[in-house]
Amino acid sequence: MNEAAAVRRLRPLLALRLALREMRGGLRGFYIFLACIALGTAAIAGVNSLSQSISATIASRGQELLAGDIRFELDNRLATAEERAFLDGLGQLSVSSGLRSMARLADGSNQALVELKAVDGDYPLYGTLESEPARPLDELLSRQGEVFGGVAAPLLMERLGVAPGAEILIGNARIRINATLVREPDAVSDGFAFAPRLMISSDALAASGLVQTGSLVEHSYKVRLPDPAQVPLIRAQAETRFPSAGWSVRTSGNAAPSLNANITRFSQFLTLVGLTALIVGGVGVANAVRSYLDAKRSVIATFKCLGAPASLVAMIYLAQILMIALLGIAIGLGLGALIPFVAAQFLADFLPVSTAFELFPSALALAALFGLLTALAFAVLPLGRARRVPATALFRQQGFEPSGFPVWPYLAGASLCLAALAGLAVWTAYDRFISMVFLGAIAFAFVLLRGVSFLISWLARRSPRVHSPALRLAIGNVHRPGALTPSVVLSLGLGLALLVTLALIDGNLRRELTGDMAERAPNFFFVDIQGSEIEGFRSLLGQAMPKGKVVEVPMLRGRIVAFNGEDVNSRNVPPGGQWVLRGDRGITYARNKPENSKLTEGSWWPEDHSGEPLVSFSAEEARELGLKLGDTVTVNVLGRNVTARIANFREVEWESLSINFVMVFSPNTFAGAPHAWLATIIDADATAAEEAAVLKAVTNAYPTITSVRVKDALDIVNTLLGQLATAIRAAAAVALVASILVLAGALAAGNRARIHDAVVLKTLGATRGMLIRAFSYEYVILGLATALFALFAGGVSAWFVVSRIMTLPSRFLPDVAVATIAVALVVTVGIGLAGTWRILGQKAAPVLREL
Repeated sequence: MNEAAAVRRLRPLLALRLALREMRGGLRGFYIFLACIALGTAAIAGVNSLSQSISATIASRGQELLAGDIRFELDNRLATAEERAFLDGLGQLSVSSGLRSMARLADGSNQALVELKAVDGDYPLYGTLESEPARPLDELLSRQGEVFGGVAAPLLMERLGVAPGAEILIGNARIRINATLVREPDAVSDGFAFAPRLMISSDALAASGLVQTGSLVEHSYKVRLPDPAQVPLIRAQAETRFPSAGWSVRTSGNAAPSLNANITRFSQFLTLVGLTALIVGGVGVANAVRSYLDAKRSVIATFKCLGAPASLVAMIYLAQILMIALLGIAIGLGLGALIPFVAAQFLADFLPVSTAFELFPSALALAALFGLLTALAFAVLPLGRARRVPATALFRQQGFEPSGFPVWPYLAGASLCLAALAGLAVWTAYDRFISMVFLGAIAFAFVLLRGVSFLISWLARRSPRVHSPALRLAIGNVHRPGALTPSVVLSLGLGLALLVTLALIDGNLRRELTGDMAERAPNFFFVDIQGSEIEGFRSLLGQAMPKGKVVEVPMLRGRIVAFNGEDVNSRNVPPGGQWVLRGDRGITYARNKPENSKLTEGSWWPEDHSGEPLVSFSAEEARELGLKLGDTVTVNVLGRNVTARIANFREVEWESLSINFVMVFSPNTFAGAPHAWLATIIDADATAAEEAAVLKAVTNAYPTITSVRVKDALDIVNTLLGQLATAIRAAAAVALVASILVLAGALAAGNRARIHDAVVLKTLGATRGMLIRAFSYEYVILGLATALFALFAGGVSAWFVVSRIMTLPSRFLPDVAVATIAVALVVTVGIGLAGTWRILGQKAAPVLREL
C-alpha cells in the first residue's frame, strides 16, 4: 500500500517531465489554441483595464474635475442667507451657474443654443482653464462699458459664423467673445452637454435677465477646504443642519458619478462581448485538443502498451494544455495591458484618461481567470474521450471519433469549470440580470447550434439523389461520419449571430432616431417661458407656424428624497431605476390625464381635487423602484419637502419625445408655487426654412426663452451613437475573428481525413476541378445554413433588446441579412478552399501506404 501510494504521489511529477519532453518538438497543432485564448483574454483585459484607468484618473484628479473639494448644487434657487453663511465658513468658495440659453447675433440674423456657464472671480479653485489666446480668466470675462467678456467653444463660433472679437447677445446682455475655449477643468463633472459652451461672468448673467422665477438654472457652490480630509464630516454636517435644503452634494472622491456609471455599464457590455469571443475560442480549444491528440495517437498507444495507466496519459496532455493555455493567457494579458495606453491617445480629448502606461493587476487577473477557466472547460472533454480509447483501437483507427460521453470525473470537471466561468461573469457584472440573460442566451445558442448541425446532416442524408458528382459528393461530406458540419456551424454561428444582433440593434436605433422618432417628435421645445410671457408667446407661435399644434405645461424641478418616509439613499435600487433618483427631475401638475399616456393602475383625481396631495407615477420606473399604489413620494422643490401619495400608475411613451414626466402631481400640491412653463410645437409638414423662421422670431421677441430644435438634438445623439457603435463593432469584430480562427482550426483538424478522401477519389479518376467544386458546394451549404441560423438568432436577440429593454419599435433589416449571408459565404468558402488547396496536391503513394 505504501509503495502504491508513493507511485501515485510521483505520478504528477512524471507526467510533467514527459509533457515537457514531448513539447520539445514545438507548438505545432496549438497555434489556433493560442490565438483563441490570447484574443479573448486580451479583449477582457483591455476593456477592464481601460475602465479602471478612467475610474482611477477620475479619482486621482477628483479635485480638478470637480473644481473643488466639495460641491453643493441647488436647482432653480440660490442658497439662503443661513446656507450661504455655512458654506462661506467652510473655506474658499466659488459660485457658478449653469443653464441653457440662446446666443444670437446683434442684427438677429442667426442664433444658436448654448450651454451657458457663469463663474465668479475665484473660479476654478483647482485646475486651469485653457483658452486661445492664453490670458487670465478674469481679464477675458471683464466688463468694458456695457459689454461683458466671454470665452466660447469653437463649435459655437462656427454655428454663428463669427470669430474672436465678435459681439453676440445673451438674453439682454452684450457679450464680446475674447477667446476660444480649449479645455474646461470641470467639464466632466458638469455632465453631458447638448450644446457648445459659452463662459461668462456672474455679473453678465445677472445683466442678461435669464435667471427669473422658475428658470431652469443650476447653482454650484464649490469649496476648497483647508483640510480636504474633512469632506465626510462636512457632508454629514450639511445633511444634519439643512435636511430640507434639497441640494446635491458631490465630493472630489466621486467627481463624475454619471460618467463612472456609464463607463462601468459599457465596460460590462464589452466584457460580455469579449467573453463571447473567449467562449467561441473555447470551441477552437476543443478542436485543437482533439486534433492534437489525434496526431499523438501513436505516442498515446505506446504509453498504454508500456503499461501507463489512462490517468497518467491524461495528466501528461493536461499538463501540456495548461502550459500552452498559460502561454496564450500571457500573450493576451500583454496585449490587453497595452490597450489602455493605445486607446488613451485617442480618448484623451474626450475623457479623463491617463496617457501614461500603467498596469491594472485586478483587471489582468480577472482576464487571466476567464482565460484559464475557458481553456480547462473546453479541453477536459476531449481528454476524457481520449482516455476511454484502448491502445489497440488507437493503432487501428485514424483518429478519435467521439463515441458516448467521457467518464464522470471529466464531465464533472468540465461542468465545474463552466459553472465557475458563468459565476465569475455574473459576480463581476454591474447588472447581474443582464449578465445572466446574456449567458443563458449563449448556452441556448450552443444547444441550438448543435440542433442546427444535426438538422443539416439529417436533411443531407435524406436529400434526393442528384446527377452532379461534385454536388453529390458535397452532400455526402455534409452528413458522413467525422463531417465538418458540427464544427463549422458551431464556430461560425456564434460570431455571426453576435454580429447580426449588434448590427440590427444599431440599425434600428439609427432608423428610429433619423426616421420614425424624428417624424413623431415635436419640432421645438421651448423652456423657461415666464407666466407673463405665455399669452404673447402662444400668439407668436400661431403667426409663425399657423398649422402647428402647441402643447404647454407648467414646469418645476424637484429631487426625490424619500419613499414612504425612507431616505432614497438607503434603498437598494436596480440599475434600471437609478436614473430617476440621480439629480433633479422635471415635474408638473395637471387636472386631467396627459394625452400621450394611459393609466395602467389606479384612477385619476377629480379636476377640483383639494385634499391630500396626489401624484401619478410612470409605471415602468415605479416597477424598477419597487413602488405600489398608496406609497408616498417626498420631493424637494425650491428647498421645500413636499409629500404626495401615489394615486395611479401610467404608461409613458418616452420614445415619442413629446412632453413627458415621471411624476405628474395634482394641482393643489404646488398651489402658489412660482414656476415657469414648458411648451412644444408640432408640424410634421414644416420645412427647414419655416423652422428657422420660428426660431428667429421666438429668439428675437423673447430672448430669455430657450428654444431647442429637436432635430439638432437628435443629430447630436446620432453622432454619439455612431461613436459608441464604432467601439461595439470593434468588440464584435473580436468575436468574429475568434470565430474565423476556430473555423480555420476546425478545417485544419479535418485535413487528415480530407487528404485520404482526396487521394482515394483522385485514384478513382476524380479531377482536381471536380474536387474543388465538391468542396466549394459543401462549404456553400454549410455557410448558407449557418447564415440562416445567425439571421434567426440575431434577429430574435435584437428584437428582445430593442423592443423589450429599450421599448422601441424593432424591425428586421434586409440589408443586414444580405451582408451576413455574404460574410458567411466568403469566410466559409474562402477559408475552406485555402485549407483544402494544399490537400489536393498530395501525392497518392505515401498516403495509400498508411491506409
